[in-house]
Amino acid sequence: MILFQNFSLFYRTVKVVNISIDQKDTFSSLSQSKQSQNKESWCEGSVLTMASKDNNVNKVIPVLRISQLDALELNKALEQLVWSQFSCCFHGFKPGLLARFEPEIKASLWLFLWRFTICSKNATVGQALLNIQYTNDLSQIQKYQTLSKQQKLWYLICTVGGKWLEERCYDLFSKRPLESFQRTKYFINLIVRLLRLCELLNFLIFLHKGKFATLTERILGIRSVFCQPQGVRPIAFEYMNRELLWHGFAEFLVFLLPLINMQKLKLKISSWSLPVRKNFNNENMSEISHKECSVCGEWPTMPHTIGCSHVFCYYCIKSCFLSDIYFTCPKCGTEVQDLQPLKYKLEMKEI
Repeated sequence: MILFQNFSLFYRTVKVVNISIDQKDTFSSLSQSKQSQNKESWCEGSVLTMASKDNNVNKVIPVLRISQLDALELNKALEQLVWSQFSCCFHGFKPGLLARFEPEIKASLWLFLWRFTICSKNATVGQALLNIQYTNDLSQIQKYQTLSKQQKLWYLICTVGGKWLEERCYDLFSKRPLESFQRTKYFINLIVRLLRLCELLNFLIFLHKGKFATLTERILGIRSVFCQPQGVRPIAFEYMNRELLWHGFAEFLVFLLPLINMQKLKLKISSWSLPVRKNFNNENMSEISHKECSVCGEWPTMPHTIGCSHVFCYYCIKSCFLSDIYFTCPKCGTEVQDLQPLKYKLEMKEI
């Protein structure tokens, strides 16, 4: 926005200069007084443009909605990280040691974070990472105004105190009589539901106007602004193009791989790597073929044949045949004719 305003101001200044030059060329016969008036008007226009530039620089710069939501998510991630690291320090102690005082410990940690973020720098950790800070929206001055002490204290009460009260409210009233506790519980649930409804309405208004991302910010009158003017963000499509290519390639593989018979392809490659030896002794060939499976190369378990002289494990040949009805022997190329168990004879020889 600032860049567009500066560009428009620059365009007006250049336009005034062009007008003065054209007037000087076309009306060169005019008097010296008229030329001096043109120069004075041009000087006044340049002074006005410079003054408007200064006013634009002094104005606060609103923050994008997505930047405010990102800052809130970063704050939540930081709180979870701090608590997880703190709880890891007590893993060697008695189980349940932190559970009794967990709300108070969390409140102390959030108080420590508030002291070095909102209290000192007018910005949370997530906002500092995104070049954002809080400003006093209740001030009538258009320039940046830091948060007052009252706003900082009330922010502490609404955030840290509110979270502590939400976790401790039932414990505080549990010692009262049953009827009083039930009545208190009803009012607490009613207040919580009203707060949730107000937060929902505030979020819808925030999406419409882009101000006050949380209900606490709207009540206290604090608004997120950029610390420094944002420059023109160059749009680079290299990362997006790379991601689109990878996603398209992955989807293509997901579609293509189920159509490929991997078992048949593996057997085909193995048949190429183990060519058929024609000039081989038949006796030695039969001895070797009966001692190893033609698919897995191991000792055949429940040996079966398919019509050739080679032997297969029952599981190997059955799984191959179920995956490919046109399965052929990887060693001799014989198609499956009939799956039969191997018939063998035992001969006793004297030594």
